[in-house]
Amino acid sequence: MYTFAFEKLTVWQNARKLVKEIYKITRSFPEDEKFGLVSQIRRAIVSVSSNIAEGSSRITSKDQAHFYNTSYSSLMEVLSQVILSSDLEFITIKQYEDLREEIEEISIQLNALRNAALKKVNK
Repeated sequence: MYTFAFEKLTVWQNARKLVKEIYKITRSFPEDEKFGLVSQIRRAIVSVSSNIAEGSSRITSKDQAHFYNTSYSSLMEVLSQVILSSDLEFITIKQYEDLREEIEEISIQLNALRNAALKKVNK
């Protein structure tokens, strides 16, 4: 089976792992949040990995940087929702800290990927 370029990116692999964790954690959220916070955080985290994949398929570095930036923005949306989930006591402090660490690592990786694409644009 062929492996696409985005599948080789550590940042995409980490985002994929975080998708699984967010889905698992949000299964325990209150039922009345199913169409609220649960839906919103799941869409945002899926957007992170999807935009990495889409960006890696773009031909121009400018387009790549745009999608990596969009992925970063979605990641910050996830962070905000994780903070709110903690505030509302839908997740434990440990879950919050673990998720925040993973989000921070992915954000650093996304910034590096975006900056590498932008460096090519500015040459």
